Amino acid sequence: MSAKKKKSLLPPLLLRKLRTYPVFYQQVWLACSKIPLGETLTYGELARRINRPRAARAVGQALAKNPFAPLVPCHRVVRGDGKLGGYSAAGGVKAKAALLEKERLSRSRTGAPAKVAGRKNR
Repeated sequence: MSAKKKKSLLPPLLLRKLRTYPVFYQQVWLACSKIPLGETLTYGELARRINRPRAARAVGQALAKNPFAPLVPCHRVVRGDGKLGGYSAAGGVKAKAALLEKERLSRSRTGAPAKVAGRKNR
């Protein structure tokens, strides 16, 4: 298996439930579930990963309907300019910011650099 195609780490029961949703949502949520801890992607990057490069807004709509958070970590998807964008779960954008910060701190303790959308890594 190539490094780009990571196997889903989602539990089998969640994968069965996921299959009851539209195919586009499934593609978005599965791709989102593969974003590593402490890293972010933009809506556009996620759209490209599912071979729908012009579907950034539709990706955002699918993530807004994500019933599987935090296992499908939609908080790791941000706007093209690197700003947080929306978050429909309890706590809104403040909760999204707190989750991302917690993940970055957790990742920094392991010494692994995080890839953050909208920023150049140093």
